[in-house]
Amino acid sequence: MTITDFSIEYDSINRQNIFTNGDTMNGRIIVEVSKETTIQSLTFFGKGKAKVSWHEQYGQYDHRYYSSVEKYYDVKQHILRYGTETITKGRHAFPFAFKIPDRKMPSSFKSGTGRIVHKVTAELRQTMKLTKTAKAHFTFVSKADRNIPGLMEDQHDFTDKRLSIFGSGTVAMDVHMSRMGYQQGEDLQVNVIIHNQSSRAVKPKFVLYKKQSFFAQGQSRGCTKEVVKEKVQPIDAYSNKTVTKVINIPRELPSSILNCGMVEYRLKITLNIKYAMDPKITLPIVVLPAFDVPAQTQPPGPATFGVGTFWNSNQPTRSQTTQHRAAPQPLDLPPPYEAHAMYPSSSNTDKYGRLR
Repeated sequence: MTITDFSIEYDSINRQNIFTNGDTMNGRIIVEVSKETTIQSLTFFGKGKAKVSWHEQYGQYDHRYYSSVEKYYDVKQHILRYGTETITKGRHAFPFAFKIPDRKMPSSFKSGTGRIVHKVTAELRQTMKLTKTAKAHFTFVSKADRNIPGLMEDQHDFTDKRLSIFGSGTVAMDVHMSRMGYQQGEDLQVNVIIHNQSSRAVKPKFVLYKKQSFFAQGQSRGCTKEVVKEKVQPIDAYSNKTVTKVINIPRELPSSILNCGMVEYRLKITLNIKYAMDPKITLPIVVLPAFDVPAQTQPPGPATFGVGTFWNSNQPTRSQTTQHRAAPQPLDLPPPYEAHAMYPSSSNTDKYGRLR
């Protein structure tokens, strides 16, 4: 095999190895060959997309499959344009610079039904040979959207219930929260005024849960999962009490993904009453990313991430090994995004039409 290594790698810009809107990623496409080789073209892609898929079974023979793909960006750069390029035996590093679009896009996410993927891809073509591809995923965390309606406004709701079976009287609760948006790792405080004018004790319960929703071909699928569950002491019959509960938003909790409806959070406050329907109030919670990383901050030491062997600065560079073309500088900016399609194109498939 003439090409012994074809891979793509990128440099970290911060300790968390996180990228966000508008960051520029620098990296290299590695091509190692065992002898002098001719390349028809070498192309770089930066891609971000969401994909949803699941199947449902109705009876023994009725299987239905649902899937949907939404693309957020598909940026293309020609490293070696169509023609012929001869490279010598050895290891070659072709640098690229990729500016992540500065627009509203969801953060990286993965579940059994859906995922949001951000990745860089390289494609190498040779005459009369199969197209070779290399890819490396990267973690994208969207900047916190402070323009969500009601994000920093007070939240309030009220409910009451009259007991008619296995008890008598009324139970009411008045719920107050200072805002809807909280960062990962931050404390959420909720105040509940409970008026228990009934013959039974009530037990307040607080549940922060995650709601995942997926949509494809006019169908939907969803699930919920409890994140934090807290209880407090029961409120005696015929008594009033104000309960203040502080709930910590786990730092590792994924931030809300609202622009495609995949990840949402709710805080449910319930008054458990034995042998009766429990009064409850549910309030929306928006979890904002907590990372605070200055763009393009260099890490304490060299670090690269990707697929394949890391680039070795002692190895020959492209300018030292390529015969017919001068090497681009590592910090060359990509062409304007308006010049490239943001939607599916023929370059998204191999020669057999399969999606990469």
